[in-house]
Amino acid sequence: MFGGNKEQLQKCQLKKKLTLVNLSMAEACSLLLLLVFVLSGAPVEGRHGSKLSQNYYKYTCPEVFSIVQAEVEAALNKERRMGASLLRLHFHDCFVNGCDGSILLDDNATFIGEKTAPPNVNSTRGFNVVDDIKARLEDACPGVVSCADILAIAARDSTVILGGPSWKVKLGRKDATTASNAAATEFIPRPNLNISALVSSFDTQGLSLKDLVALSGAHTIGLAKCETFRAHIHNDSNIDPTFAKSLQRKCPRAGKDNIHQQLDLQTPTSFDNSYFKNLLKKKGLLRSDQELFSGTSADSLVKKYAADSSEFFKHFSKSMIKLGNIKPITGSSGKIRINCRKVN
Repeated sequence: MFGGNKEQLQKCQLKKKLTLVNLSMAEACSLLLLLVFVLSGAPVEGRHGSKLSQNYYKYTCPEVFSIVQAEVEAALNKERRMGASLLRLHFHDCFVNGCDGSILLDDNATFIGEKTAPPNVNSTRGFNVVDDIKARLEDACPGVVSCADILAIAARDSTVILGGPSWKVKLGRKDATTASNAAATEFIPRPNLNISALVSSFDTQGLSLKDLVALSGAHTIGLAKCETFRAHIHNDSNIDPTFAKSLQRKCPRAGKDNIHQQLDLQTPTSFDNSYFKNLLKKKGLLRSDQELFSGTSADSLVKKYAADSSEFFKHFSKSMIKLGNIKPITGSSGKIRINCRKVN
């Protein structure tokens, strides 16, 4: 397990006496073991909320990244939209009691889960892809990789495959053993929120205004249902009139709730900065999108990202790492679910 550090460990075990700042032999050996873990990049297992590590599965499931990437690539080759769906799953998971894989749990006799909460019902998708990834990982390294970590890796890989930035995904999350429909309803931001409510929603999760604007840039990919943007295109003034009229024909004031529209009309399957360029033209599909460019302090960030995709990519990557660090379950506080849809 410790690789090149085997010789040091053997020396520690063979020594009968050791004086190291008045430590006993047992204490010195324990200190050396701890040092080996730290230097090798392996995490020191901590309590709920402790830090995660990119190298968490280095010894226990070294192929985790390649397996997830292969399955995500296969899924996106079948349907490019799946990239947006997998990215959204991670976001919706983390906003409800932290990044713990609870969004994947089906309802059972103990609780009503998050899948049927208003922000998720008939909306979140990609669960079958997660199932496929989990099945391959269980074959390669049974009972090791959490469902929560699968969501984190799949979100990054989806972004990269569609042309977006990469980032170092930190791992070591454990899975929740329960889910909360009420919490999902309360904490996942709705598409009709104004800028003040959006800022408040993200602040509750420890995310800043910059995180809000950068992460909203994920709407450069994917689709939205008529019922989520109807009020914006029919009632709001902060929208290009021609753009609104073209959408009103597809999404009338009543009916056609499930008609889908691309969030980014220009490049709906490419992760780029077109989303922000659309906002400058008042062509944000959702009210919550256009609120980011509506005469507030968020305007300067929208302009910056519209002008420079590298700035957007840099900030998006940093914000995704922060998102993935929201209240993870670590140590013995959670479980590794064998089936992501149910508790072991």
